[in-house]
Amino acid sequence: MLSTKLHDAINAQVNAELWSAYLYLAMSLDAEAKGYKGVANWFYIQFQEEQAHARIFMNYLNSRDANVELLPIEAVPSTWESVLEMYKHTLEHEKKVTSMIQNLVAIAKDDKDYASENRLIWFIDEQIEEEESARDMIFNLEAVEGNKYGMYMLDKELASRVYNVPSPLATAE
Repeated sequence: MLSTKLHDAINAQVNAELWSAYLYLAMSLDAEAKGYKGVANWFYIQFQEEQAHARIFMNYLNSRDANVELLPIEAVPSTWESVLEMYKHTLEHEKKVTSMIQNLVAIAKDDKDYASENRLIWFIDEQIEEEESARDMIFNLEAVEGNKYGMYMLDKELASRVYNVPSPLATAE
């Protein structure tokens, strides 16, 4: 059985993951409006991944006989000055999410809830990948800054990114 503190924190995390999805959908739409279809695709994949993360948390709550409480999703920004600004915002946001996940792990540890701690380790690993991906994109964008052909080629490359179902959902189906 989940402690009330962990149950409430995971429900808050569900909301945070859905807010993240909403943020990345907004970035996708803004990138598309600016003519960057590959960047739009990259952020749309992020949107799908964040929805999947929320679903993993919801599935976990259900598996522990804990209620999922869906809360209102606050508004997100809708435009950014540049693609580079989008990725810088992404990195800062992912760092915040990493902190939130680490807090969940700390609560699970305090509760001696090893099942929850084990489930949360997947998210820790995922957050390392999310931050690295955003840092890599910032590096790539800074490398092509001012080079229209370089940006064109990077955008084309990002168009080939595809969504992969996260392993906790792939095994649940």
